[in-house]
Amino acid sequence: MPRITLQARLKATCAPLAVRPFRLHYAARLCSWTGSAVAPIGLAFAVLHLGAGASGLGLVLAAGVIPQILLLLLGGVVADRFARDRVMVWTNVISAVVEATAAVLLWTDRAQVWHLVVMSALCGGAAAFFGPAAGGIVVEVVPPELRRQANALLKLSQNLVKIGGPAIGGALVAAAGASWVIAWDAATFVAAAILCARIALPYTRVKVRASILSDLHDGWAGFWSRRWLWIMVMQGAVVVPAWLVGYQLLGPVYGKQYLHGAAAWGVVVSAFSGGLVLGAAIALMTAVRRVGITVCLGTGAMALPLAAMALNLPLLVVTAATCTAGTGLALSMTVWASLVQERIDKEQLGRITSYSVLGQTLPVPVGYLAAGPVSNALGVRAALAAAAAVIVAATVVPLLLRQIRSLALEPAAETADDTLVAVPK
Repeated sequence: MPRITLQARLKATCAPLAVRPFRLHYAARLCSWTGSAVAPIGLAFAVLHLGAGASGLGLVLAAGVIPQILLLLLGGVVADRFARDRVMVWTNVISAVVEATAAVLLWTDRAQVWHLVVMSALCGGAAAFFGPAAGGIVVEVVPPELRRQANALLKLSQNLVKIGGPAIGGALVAAAGASWVIAWDAATFVAAAILCARIALPYTRVKVRASILSDLHDGWAGFWSRRWLWIMVMQGAVVVPAWLVGYQLLGPVYGKQYLHGAAAWGVVVSAFSGGLVLGAAIALMTAVRRVGITVCLGTGAMALPLAAMALNLPLLVVTAATCTAGTGLALSMTVWASLVQERIDKEQLGRITSYSVLGQTLPVPVGYLAAGPVSNALGVRAALAAAAAVIVAATVVPLLLRQIRSLALEPAAETADDTLVAVPK
């Protein structure tokens, strides 16, 4: 076999950017992420500036999540019925108008908490339609042999933006105020809408079906007929709330009690972000085929930092475990997206993936509600140990099934030296 040079490998990883529609999609997502990375900081301090406190902030955040849960299935139907680029344009436009209005209200000192609640709800509703459309557009514009690199490029860029986003957002709030941060987020939505409008998918994508209910039923039938899919969604329905409760909710409590404050916990959070970047980079540079095993092992890695905190191990160990968890999560998410795009027809992709996301999201509020009583009864470290044990169990059980162990991507065309797969412009 001829040796593949580093130059050829680097060219291959960036090959999806030679496809103009994907290049526009990538630029649009990158613009939007630069706003989304700083917006939570601006929103939080805007609410606190209005004197609402933690309860008001919780109300605003909940208002953004609930519409996504309620409208996600409908968003999947819309993504399969209409041209996905147009769906992305209009959801970006709605979000831009809503956030620009909130910024003006904050500038003029007329904003009230309920204004931000409405803003959060409308943006959350728009996200329920944007997500399925954005997830399916890669299948439409990128050749099958380049989808792994395309998914990895998107994930890598998103995670890179996440690293500096919170710090930049905090600096902007301190220097200019929360209103300017929200205005910047609105501007990025405008830029993303313009770029999405230039993708210009063929209008033959627009379809009409008998009813929305029949579309929902068709999506459910497609989801349930794929045993490998709903097994892994069930795994996610267990792992996602356990991880969010352990890391996002109990993690800061542990940091305050055992790591002597926010500074040390900030190091742990940065390590997780670094792991996300590393995992996406590995997915970009390495052709991982054994998806079932990779996803399960990547999921299992998320138990490591929770177990390290439960055992009260040194900060260095907790940081390394958290970095490993981020690496496993990013790698598993990237290869899983490529498998779903390969095995599900693009005409059903939006609806089926919306059922998948909904199945993993629904248990999250229950986990948040149960975390307080459980940690009060058992203690923070015991609750973290329980969350780690749940993740380990959810990792092992699917691996007992041969169908999951054998999940693999189709082999892509090999490239050598400077020879790349020819892609359409």
